Amino acid sequence: MKELSAYHCFGGQQRRFSHTSSSLNCDMTFSVFLPPQAKQQKLPVLYWLSGLTCNDENFVLKAGAQRYASKQGFILVMPDTSPRGEGVPDAADGAYDLGLGASFYVNATQEPWAEHYRMYDYIVNELPALLAEHFPVDPARASIAGHSMGGHGALTLGLRNPQLYTSVSAFSPICSSINSPWGQKALASYLGENKNDWLPYDALALLENSQHCPPILIDQGEADEFLSEQLHPELFEQACEKKSREGTPYPVTLRRHPGYDHSYFFIATFIGEHIAFHAQHLA
Repeated sequence: MKELSAYHCFGGQQRRFSHTSSSLNCDMTFSVFLPPQAKQQKLPVLYWLSGLTCNDENFVLKAGAQRYASKQGFILVMPDTSPRGEGVPDAADGAYDLGLGASFYVNATQEPWAEHYRMYDYIVNELPALLAEHFPVDPARASIAGHSMGGHGALTLGLRNPQLYTSVSAFSPICSSINSPWGQKALASYLGENKNDWLPYDALALLENSQHCPPILIDQGEADEFLSEQLHPELFEQACEKKSREGTPYPVTLRRHPGYDHSYFFIATFIGEHIAFHAQHLA
């Protein structure tokens, strides 16, 4: 690994690194916040997955999460949102919702994406192993969170790997990629036209076919410009209610907030509550 930057922050350190990824066949960057407690002991880790057009620094600079992570004794890990660099394909027309910054956290199977776009493997396997080698993380106490496309990633990774993530939270997530124009475009490109191949990356389908799930907190702004067309939290909520009627209560909390949009102002307002939510389950 190569350290790119390091800053003192709320008694800890905000650091950024690059490394060569075997999953993605390119160099990757990620950011880590180490609270002051990291000097003495292994700590819980919270992974944050960002949304379309973002990289590993958006959350670092805009969310204000370090204050709360320092208080709770959390390590925060912010990976990039896609592979990047020379030879990594991008959307031919430069569209923001495909290619660079728009991985949808899948393992692509279609050309030209398959060689590099394996973000699912990177987040679930490679990055945790790298962190365990270099930082005082406790792998048995890990949670995952995200925003928009990253909220989709947090929900799908959390539902597919409940043994790895103690809790899951999301701001304005794409709750059903199959019913989202963003998701339809990305999944068709990365995985092909067979929609059965999309199901492992659709949070709604995963919930409907699961036997249990980790505790989940979702916050959704009611003034979100993407709410009705892209996000569909009502479908996720209906699936949870159906599970409950069938006798399998699911620990999912969906909160709606009048006036809030899709921006980091929304995230900054409630990120402290999300970290407190994870703290309840990572103690």
